[in-house]
Amino acid sequence: MIDLAVVDLSRLQFALTALYHFLFVPLTLGLSFMLVIMESIYVMTRRPIWRTITRFWGVLFGINFALGVATGITMEFQFGMNWSYYSHYVGDIFGAPLAIEGLMAFFLEATFVGLMFFGWDKLKPVTHLFVTFLVALGTNLSALWILIANGWMQNPVGSTFNPDTMRMEVTDFMAVLFNPVAQAKFVHTVSAGYVIAAAFVLAVSAFYLLRRRHVGFAKRSMTVAAAFGLAASLSVVVLGDESGYALTDNQKMKLAAIEGMWHTHEAPAGLSIVGLPDMAARETRYEIQIPWALGLIATRSLDGTVDGIFELVAISEDRIERGVLAYDALERIKADTTDVQARADFEVHRNDLGYGLMLRRYVEDPRDATPEQIMITAWDTVPNVPLMFWTFRIMAGIGFLMIALFATAFILCTLRKHETRWFLWVALLAMPLPWIAAELGWIVAEVGRQPWAVEGVLPTFLGASSLSVPQLWTTIIGFTLFYGALAVVEVGLILHTIKKGPFHEHSLFGDPDPQPAEAAREPAPTVA
Repeated sequence: MIDLAVVDLSRLQFALTALYHFLFVPLTLGLSFMLVIMESIYVMTRRPIWRTITRFWGVLFGINFALGVATGITMEFQFGMNWSYYSHYVGDIFGAPLAIEGLMAFFLEATFVGLMFFGWDKLKPVTHLFVTFLVALGTNLSALWILIANGWMQNPVGSTFNPDTMRMEVTDFMAVLFNPVAQAKFVHTVSAGYVIAAAFVLAVSAFYLLRRRHVGFAKRSMTVAAAFGLAASLSVVVLGDESGYALTDNQKMKLAAIEGMWHTHEAPAGLSIVGLPDMAARETRYEIQIPWALGLIATRSLDGTVDGIFELVAISEDRIERGVLAYDALERIKADTTDVQARADFEVHRNDLGYGLMLRRYVEDPRDATPEQIMITAWDTVPNVPLMFWTFRIMAGIGFLMIALFATAFILCTLRKHETRWFLWVALLAMPLPWIAAELGWIVAEVGRQPWAVEGVLPTFLGASSLSVPQLWTTIIGFTLFYGALAVVEVGLILHTIKKGPFHEHSLFGDPDPQPAEAAREPAPTVA
């Protein structure tokens, strides 16, 4: 039988490392393109202050980039060490985007990041700008291929199970590449990274203005952050809506859990603003809804229905029963590879094999499962509804707060009221909020997929390696201590760089910044 303690600890370890890694990735994604914008202004105007601005934020980008790479490598190893059967079962599909990410995107950014750091006095301004753009392109391509891999886990298109090899195999790589879930996740995640970077630049600029230091630098940085952040925060909401629409066809149970919808409502369904989902009573109490809103968002129509949890559990029960038939046919194929009838039976029920495998949590052979075990297993397809319900709403609420924050910043910058003190304090205190929203978004995406490692294909508990509980606790403690030390280093370096300010010599870029006095004497800024 499966040791569920090993599975839970393996999940905990991956969750901790993924959440930690995702602290760095979004900032890297957003800062890279903000550097492109800042350096473009420098190339067009040739004003030294913009060169200084680009180099300063580039130093902070470099610190964050290094930590992101270091923590990302650890996650790659976990697939083989902690999730070996998962890697064996779906590695032919899941491994391809990761390999492309390493060969194309990572090498692209790794090659040009050195030129960006050390090429300021060796490359022409336009050439250096192109290098910076390639670094930004590389970081975003890395995210694209990672999210294609993750999107396949959420919606496993372009693949099929081969009963001869007992593995999932690619049948249509273009379907994997253009998976609607992956594409929606990519644009939504990247936009969230842009919001994080804009909030970071806005907060540091606000800090300088509150301290009345580097005023010209801070006002220009704040202006860029306000415009970039407003566009990004609006994109997050719009693209988040598109991501939710993708759930309607591909992850109905996740959508029902997010909304705490236990029964299918008459179309168009209302959107719950607040409520208290109760897993024991299997109902959501004290709901306050916006009529029709969920139906319009999820189905883009007034007559489309959004399935409730009870109805989806009934569908899962049927699929589990068909999955038992697929499992039986597969066992017959293993016993006799020439059994034509067994192969024919398997083809009829192959899409439900994963549901049959879920019974392995309760019984060694799914064919021996009782009706009660099938019913329990069907309810196992329901994720943690209260967790999904509230994490999504907190995430969405922060998203709308970010729109308000950057809209206010944009108006103040347009009116040349950069030093409005109440807003500077708001901008400084609001800096952690988009990070919190991004982490909650990851929880919604990954917890909402449970109990599947790959939706409808491989249950999570079957994907873990044969490790022991002490081994896992040792690595969890080791990673926690190591990552804690890295966090101290990261925060220390960033605070040290901010304390020194933009006109200090930046060793990451080689030579000292030329003409710092001229840059410091710049008059009150316009956008350029």
